[in-house]
Amino acid sequence: MFMGYYCNTMIINAQKASKGQGDAVVHISAAALSSITATLPPLPEQTAIAAVLSDMDAELAALAARRDKTHALKQAMTQKLLTGRTRLVSPEVAHA
Repeated sequence: MFMGYYCNTMIINAQKASKGQGDAVVHISAAALSSITATLPPLPEQTAIAAVLSDMDAELAALAARRDKTHALKQAMTQKLLTGRTRLVSPEVAHA
């Protein structure tokens, strides 16, 4: 998991870009890819970093699900208001 994130950092991406060939579609050979250098932290630290990143991914997924649910609820409420199935009454009118 750590390597998946690490391979998309600016440092690694810059090395991949410098070794890639092509304009519209960039290709990188296995030999060029194997020449990329990476300084890695000790395995326990990699595991800890991966755990934090995984927790962040889970939190982002939960927030996205909440956003989607809220958006769907808003759409449904808007539809009910537009079709007249639900009417809004101001508090002043309700007490009259």
